[in-house]
This record gives sequence, structure tokens and C-alpha cells, in this order.
Amino acid sequence: MSNNLTKRDIVLDIYEKTDFPQKEVRETVQLTLDAIAQALSEGRNVELRNFGVFEVQIRKSRIGRNPNKPETDVIIPKRAVIKFKAGKELKSKLKDLDVDAL
Repeated sequence: MSNNLTKRDIVLDIYEKTDFPQKEVRETVQLTLDAIAQALSEGRNVELRNFGVFEVQIRKSRIGRNPNKPETDVIIPKRAVIKFKAGKELKSKLKDLDVDAL
């Protein structure tokens, strides 16, 4: 069994802590994720207080090399990527993480 947190796990956790129907919780979580994705796809940053910031960054075009044919240069085009910067509270919780147990 995976140790990852899934959207389903989030829905079940919220459902167990509230009196809302599971279907409404699932729709709310999905709408939240859709709003975040929409903002990022428009080039806007998403700031979630006490959690962190998702930033859109533009990577410059560059020349790479194919390891199978090192004599051939490959142009890697300019593209947008998402960077996550953790907030203060999340950083403080990560300090308490036992990295040896992972």
C-alpha cells in the first residue's frame, strides 16, 4: 500500500471531521483544485496562507544533448514550470520530521 496522500484520502478525512455529505466534500475539493490549476494556467501565483505559494516560473530555452548521440544538439524550448515555496508553519512542521524513519 502506498504511503502517499491521495485526493480520496483528503475527501475522507474532511468527511470524517465534518457533517457534510461525502459527495459535497468531493466536489468542494475538486473545485478547489480546479481553481488552483486555472490560476496557474493563467500565469498567476497561488498563495495559501500558512501553507505555501505555488509560483509560475519561466525556464529559458537552452541547448541539451541526447546521451545516445552526444554529437547532436537538441534545443529545449522555453517553458513554464511550477515552483512550490513552503510557508512558515509548514516549514516548522517539517523540522519535526524524523528523516531517518523515511
